[in-house]
Amino acid sequence: MPSAVRFGVNYTPSVGWFHHWLDFDLDSVRTDLDSIAALGLDHIRVFPLWPYFQPNRALIRPRAVEQLLQLVDAAGERGLDVNVDGLQGHLSSFDFLPAWTRTWHRRNLFTDPEVLDGQAAYLRTLAAALADRPHFIGMTLGNEVNQFSVGPPHPDPDRASSTQIDDWLERMLAACEEGAPGRLHLHAEYDATWYQDDMPFTPGQAARRGAVTAVHSWVFNGTAQRHGRTSVPTEHHAAYLIELSKAWADDPHRPVWLQEVGAPAPLIPPEHAAAFTEATVAAALDCPDLWGITWWCSHDVSRDLADFPELEYGLGLLTNDRRPKDSARTLARAAREHHHKPAPRTTALLVPADPAVRSLCAPGGPVFEAFFRLTSDGARPTTVLDARADDKEHLAARGITEVVSPDQVLPIPQGEARS
Repeated sequence: MPSAVRFGVNYTPSVGWFHHWLDFDLDSVRTDLDSIAALGLDHIRVFPLWPYFQPNRALIRPRAVEQLLQLVDAAGERGLDVNVDGLQGHLSSFDFLPAWTRTWHRRNLFTDPEVLDGQAAYLRTLAAALADRPHFIGMTLGNEVNQFSVGPPHPDPDRASSTQIDDWLERMLAACEEGAPGRLHLHAEYDATWYQDDMPFTPGQAARRGAVTAVHSWVFNGTAQRHGRTSVPTEHHAAYLIELSKAWADDPHRPVWLQEVGAPAPLIPPEHAAAFTEATVAAALDCPDLWGITWWCSHDVSRDLADFPELEYGLGLLTNDRRPKDSARTLARAAREHHHKPAPRTTALLVPADPAVRSLCAPGGPVFEAFFRLTSDGARPTTVLDARADDKEHLAARGITEVVSPDQVLPIPQGEARS
């Protein structure tokens, strides 16, 4: 764990969005990074687009890798450390997959031997190129790659079993470690990993594989629709995912990285984004073992670009012309003033260990609703697997002194008796 919580931002270039790799302009990147560093943040997460960097399975473009190094060096010159996502993958509703995996060459991203060889070579190459950069944090395998593994919502999924996904994670993380030994390498998925019963990426994998657990918190998943923008569930959703992840971790103090969180309009209107940011960050900082908070995202998407979902255009902390918004000032103040020494969370809510029923933890499910009932009542709950409810050593290591089940917390439906 770092001595203090890290505060950073997911870097969305102000000119060209992630297509900037096609017309890479280091001066524009430097100006973007100046506007990020001015907020007092300490790191960025960056996104090479996989088909631009590896357009053929046997070709990893040296010029593209060199441009990535230039970006990382420019960030380091401004005091910004850098996490690099490898397999992009999926960003802001668009898929970016190389032609050698699609259509006439359609092959499964998680199981095809040649695709696996190509992915591992790509991740190893990026990691090795970055290994000697002092401001390089480590690799994330890709951005929310679990969305490719099941459908719906994906229209053309690359289906795989949980066992096959586990093998894929092990091999890809090993490739990163081979390229850059000892760095902070991890994988990151969107919240279906924690909420969707048939998702082959499991909570156990998220909480046990890689150097830290990553959670991506978006309240457009039903939370804000069900409870409203100023509700306890909406303002504490990120904290809930942080604490939910701990149920599956073997290490009682495994670091958790809130790697993506943002204020999506219209559920969070622009005039309320700063208040949402302040509440979300405060709740997350009350979670022990927090590695860092990385806001989505740095700069707004230019209105010159077409076909993005409407909410994507305004998620930046800074406008497209690099002016800070109120939410940017709020995050900057938190980074400057925070003191992260939260007490252990002594009350733990039972979570089913079986991932086939993880929807009980989703918005509207009994685990979700019980967690926020406790939070609303002033408690500071965490979670524990039902299989560990009687493990005194595990509970003691986490500082847990009370274990409760959802039906002990939630009101009894009218006409029913509690057994």
